[in-house]
Amino acid sequence: MEILQDIDNCPDALKGAALAIGNFDGVHRGHQAVLRAAREAGRTSNLPAGVMTFEPHPRSYFQPDVPLFRLTPPPLKARAFAALGLDMALIQPFDANLASRPAADFVSDYLVEALGVAHVITGSDFHFGKGRDGNPDVLRALGRAHGFDVTIVAPQAGEGGVFSSTGIREYLRQGDPRGAAEQLGYWWRVAGEVVGGDQRGHGLGFPTANIAVPEGFALKYGIYAVRVRTVQGKYDGAAYFGTRPSFDNGAPVLETFLFDFDGDLYGQDIEIEVIGLLRDDETFESADALIGQMRTDCEKARVLLGEITANDPMQEFELGRTLA
Repeated sequence: MEILQDIDNCPDALKGAALAIGNFDGVHRGHQAVLRAAREAGRTSNLPAGVMTFEPHPRSYFQPDVPLFRLTPPPLKARAFAALGLDMALIQPFDANLASRPAADFVSDYLVEALGVAHVITGSDFHFGKGRDGNPDVLRALGRAHGFDVTIVAPQAGEGGVFSSTGIREYLRQGDPRGAAEQLGYWWRVAGEVVGGDQRGHGLGFPTANIAVPEGFALKYGIYAVRVRTVQGKYDGAAYFGTRPSFDNGAPVLETFLFDFDGDLYGQDIEIEVIGLLRDDETFESADALIGQMRTDCEKARVLLGEITANDPMQEFELGRTLA
C-alpha cells in the first residue's frame, strides 16, 4: 500500500480511485465495512482502492485545548488500512485551508480536480466542509453533478450496539478491553518506544518496559493482562497503567512486565495488546505487600492469556488475523 501525505503527491496510477473518506479512528468494525466497500468497488470496476483520512484529527484542530483519546495513531491506522487490502492511504493535513473550505469546493478541488475520483464511499454519519455543510445527501448530489458514484454504508452493529469510536473509548475508560475489542474486531493496542524509568520495577524483581503515553490517553488505571509484540517476538505479560500511588502518585505511566523475557528493549518500539483488566490501581503499605500482589497479578494474567490463546474470540475477524 502506498501512503501519500497530501493530494499534491498522488501519482497518476492512483487517480480515478474508489475512495473511502473519514477519520476512521480505531478502524473498528463499522469503519471496516466502509473500507471493504471501497476495496470491493475498486476490484469490481478495476480501479485502485484507497482511503482519505485527516491529520490532525479534526476535533483536535477545532478544540486544541481538549486532549482527544486517540484509539489508533497514524502508524497503526496505516497498518490497518494495509491489512484490509487497500492500494493507497492519503493522509490529508487538516489545516485552516481545509477547515474553511465549503463542501462543494472540497469535492470539486480535492476529489475531482486533484484526485479524479470515480467512486466515493463513506459512512452514513459522514459530514464535511466548512460548518459541516456537507452530508451524505449533499455528497450524492455533488457526485451526480461531477460524474462519480457514491456509496453510503449503513451503520454496523453488534450485541453491544452500533460500532463507534466514542463507544470504544468509553469501554477503555471503564477498563473493559474485551468490550472494546468486540467493537474493534481486534484487541486494542498501544505502541511506543521503550524509555528509561526509575528502575523501581527492577528493584522489586519485575523489570518493566515503559512507554510514554500520548496526551489524552484515558485507559482506566489498573493492572492488565497483555500481549507484547517486540522485534524479538511476541510475549505475554502484565501491564500497569496509573500514577503509582504507593510511591510518588505522579504523572500516569504505562509499565509492562514481559513474561519469560531476558533482554534489553530500550530504544525499541513495542506494541501492547490490552486483553483484560486484572484489578484496579491501589495503594500498598509496604514493598513486600506490593511484591506479593504483583506475583498474584502475574499468575492471573498467565491463566487469562492462556485461555485467550487457546480460543481467541478476535480471530474470527479478518482484521485481527491480518494484523497479527
